[in-house]
Amino acid sequence: MDESNAALGAGMVTFWIIFGLIIYIWMAICLQKIAGKTNTPNGWLAWIPIANIYLMCMIAGKAWWWLLLCLIPYVNIIFIIIVWWKISEARGKPGWWGLLLLVPIVNFVIPGILAFSD
Repeated sequence: MDESNAALGAGMVTFWIIFGLIIYIWMAICLQKIAGKTNTPNGWLAWIPIANIYLMCMIAGKAWWWLLLCLIPYVNIIFIIIVWWKISEARGKPGWWGLLLLVPIVNFVIPGILAFSD
C-alpha cells in the first residue's frame, strides 16, 4: 500500500511540475510577443524570473521601482493588476482587461489575446 501511495504522489508532483512549466512557457511567449508589439526593448527578459516583472513594468510605462512593489505579498496583487491594466491599454485594448487576470482560466487567455491579436 505504501508503494502505491508513493507512486501516486510522485505522479502528481510530476504532473504539477509539467503543468507549471507549460504555464510559465506560455506566459513568457505571450509577454515576449507583447514586448515586441509595443516596441519595448529586451523582450527576452520574459524568460527570466523577476526580470519578467521588470519587463512588464517597462511595457506598462512604469518606473523600475514598481518591480519592488510587485514583490511585496498582498500588495503585489494590486500593482500587478495596475501593470496589466496599462499593458492592455498599451496594446490598444480596454484597460479593465487587467482585472480579468483575477479570474481563473481567463488569466491565461487574456495574455494570449494581448500577444497574438492585432
